[in-house]
Amino acid sequence: MSFTVRRARETDLEAIGQLGARLLRQHHGFDRHRFMAPGRDPEAGYAWFLGTQLSEPDVLLLVADVEGVVAGYLYAAIEPRSWKELREEAGFIHDVFVDERFRRQGMARALMLEAAGWFEKRGIPRVILWSAYANQDAQRLFARLGFRPTMIEMTCELPMNGAAC
Repeated sequence: MSFTVRRARETDLEAIGQLGARLLRQHHGFDRHRFMAPGRDPEAGYAWFLGTQLSEPDVLLLVADVEGVVAGYLYAAIEPRSWKELREEAGFIHDVFVDERFRRQGMARALMLEAAGWFEKRGIPRVILWSAYANQDAQRLFARLGFRPTMIEMTCELPMNGAAC
């Protein structure tokens, strides 16, 4: 299947909002306590939020386009040095999602490689991302692209009962 990777435009936001809401629902399904609930209209919320990011100079919003259909998207940004996270400035992949109908065509990989090239041109030395623990397919893709595990996020709901959450 032929597709192109390009910068997102304002006219893509509704379609990206649809995909982002599916990503949100997927993560909430993985762990409803850790990931925010979709609420009444996550499609509009996602579209609104990503719309606020379109003109940010340190943000990259890409789509995989199949004959005018947004089949996937990637949202990434340059994040400053963080004492809180004990890391230097880095590229951060916040979202990468491809519609199930278009998976296994190389779109996620192409989106990731385009983002890596953008970070590299900007002089960013590394890219970081988080992956839901249950999302093994995504983790395999990221490992094939050269990502390695560096942190484990652990979550505990409060109140703590003795030594157990």
